[in-house]
Amino acid sequence: MRCIIAGYPFDLTASEVEAAMSGVKPEPITGESVRIGRRAYPVKQVGALVTKQDRRDFSAGEVVRAMKRLGFTCDPAPAPTPQPDLYGL
Repeated sequence: MRCIIAGYPFDLTASEVEAAMSGVKPEPITGESVRIGRRAYPVKQVGALVTKQDRRDFSAGEVVRAMKRLGFTCDPAPAPTPQPDLYGL
């Protein structure tokens, strides 16, 4: 499937993405994520490994759209954890 990420065209398949992520340890998820196999990866990590581009060059939304079109499940950013009130206010 052809997709545009950071203004560049890429021909990606689900099997190519799975192969690229095989054996890669997921980074902590702080934003949107994509499930590849039994693991969840941050979309920016997947985008960087698959496209070999700097993470600053593309948006998470571009990678989410491409991964959804390839049939992967994408999850939204986790809800922020409330911080304890240290001053009792």
